[in-house]
Amino acid sequence: MKLSEMREKTVEELKQFVLDSKKALFDARIKLSMHKLENTAEISKTKRAIAQAKTVITEKENEVKTNA
Repeated sequence: MKLSEMREKTVEELKQFVLDSKKALFDARIKLSMHKLENTAEISKTKRAIAQAKTVITEKENEVKTNA
């Protein structure tokens, strides 16, 4: 998911995306330990997507606090 797409989503949708991505990251790490993961770049891409989503969540929450 691109950063511009993340900015269009609500905070709840982003939190759900983070949860789903953490599950995918866990699965990828398990596959890596069993030597069944074909694309090891998947781990770093997932970690980056989680970090970006958390950043957008923080931006949106701070925006609400500033406007209130």
